[in-house]
Amino acid sequence: MARVVVDVMLKPEILDPQGQAVQRALPRLGFDGIADVRQGKRFELEVEGPVDEAALARIHEMAETFLANTVIEDFTVKVES
Repeated sequence: MARVVVDVMLKPEILDPQGQAVQRALPRLGFDGIADVRQGKRFELEVEGPVDEAALARIHEMAETFLANTVIEDFTVKVES
């Protein structure tokens, strides 16, 4: 089985209140020097059979229609070995 990872992140122009909350908390916890934090989602898909162009196209379609809200989020699809 192959693993395909879909990472979903808010678009840069979209406010990320969760990331901002983490960023504000870090210095209080002793973690200085962090300029920005953006929070996202990671989906790890175990794919049966070969991960060919057709499988990647289907996963891309799944990410675009189900895993990400493409109005406010971007996503990447990559195969891990």
